Amino acid sequence: MRYQTLSIQTQREAPNNARTQVFAFLVRGGYLTRDNQPTKLGKHTLAHLENLAADLGDSLFSKSSIPVIGDKKDTFFSLDTETHELIHCPTCGYTARSEAALFAKDPSSKEEPLPIEKVATPECSTIEELANFLNISKEKTAKAPLYTRQSDGKLLFAVIRSDMQISEAKLQAQVGELKPAVLDEIEAAGAVPGYAAPIDLIDVFIIVDDLITDSPNLVAGANEFGYHLKNVNYGRDYTADIAADLVQAAVGSACLFCGNSLSTTSADLLDSKEGYHFDKILHALAETHHDENGLTIPHPATPFGVYLMQITGKESDTKTVAAELYESLINASISVLFDDRDTRAGVKFKDADLIGCSVRVVVGERGLINEMVELKARTAKDKNLVPLDKSVEEIQNLLMVL
Repeated sequence: MRYQTLSIQTQREAPNNARTQVFAFLVRGGYLTRDNQPTKLGKHTLAHLENLAADLGDSLFSKSSIPVIGDKKDTFFSLDTETHELIHCPTCGYTARSEAALFAKDPSSKEEPLPIEKVATPECSTIEELANFLNISKEKTAKAPLYTRQSDGKLLFAVIRSDMQISEAKLQAQVGELKPAVLDEIEAAGAVPGYAAPIDLIDVFIIVDDLITDSPNLVAGANEFGYHLKNVNYGRDYTADIAADLVQAAVGSACLFCGNSLSTTSADLLDSKEGYHFDKILHALAETHHDENGLTIPHPATPFGVYLMQITGKESDTKTVAAELYESLINASISVLFDDRDTRAGVKFKDADLIGCSVRVVVGERGLINEMVELKARTAKDKNLVPLDKSVEEIQNLLMVL
């Protein structure tokens, strides 16, 4: 494709609104506008990546040299500036969205159930205040986020250990869409906000985290303001409609699959059950493959395998020779961006680096004196002169090893 057909506009400096270095490189290389919209070159690249994904399938990311994490459902690219929070095991590679991640839970120590006891807990409106007042750890208390199930309007009482955080994604996977319960709904069930317990309630759906079933003698609300119950035991004092994993994994939680500590990372979602996200893949390519001069996107992910440029000569007709080579490359099924502009050589060299095609081919008067053209891989330090009549073959060979 000819350079001017794509109306490519490169920039020598990063735009003032550049949020990241990657965004700056994509704008400077003419792939995106300052408003983060794909240009003609950007749209061509996204279409190329879509075709490449259809050809390569699961090997798209390895062929593109993009380091990814994830599983068969979701593929992510770690990037500090992104908003997807992941739980990741650096040891075995397990990765999941933080709200759905699995982890190995540590049950409470085995104890014999003790008699339930109602105690006054004045000015204990938080878990921390309650644990300090009773001189116990947070894991010895239970808390109960309250919701209303949208499908039937039933109050949903979720019980988790207080040293854990509820995962609404896991909860909704069990019971359907929810919304926070309002005061009238809570009081109608016989519960008291801040002091609620899953005992002696009216027409309530109870769901507990599976760790609750192995946590004896917990402190829970007494459904009375200013009071709590000590030694509440699942199975003896109440039961649930469902017991399931309801809580979020955290940094340092044990991996369910290898037992090592989990960590967190931010990431871009590149592939999911909904399909590939090619705009994010382009950003991942730019993040992974660039140097101080511009993009270095590898073959075959680069939108064009070859950046072909001609340097106007005083005696040689470099433009005609370059145009003939362009047609030869097209006939050999090699993707090529032909920079046939009448502009200075220095401008073309800088643009070639910014755009980052895999191979740069220069048709110049100095080489044509000896029937030679110049080849240089984008990431190589050295350039080579090859015979013009062998150039297509030499370019093919170079692309094969990149």
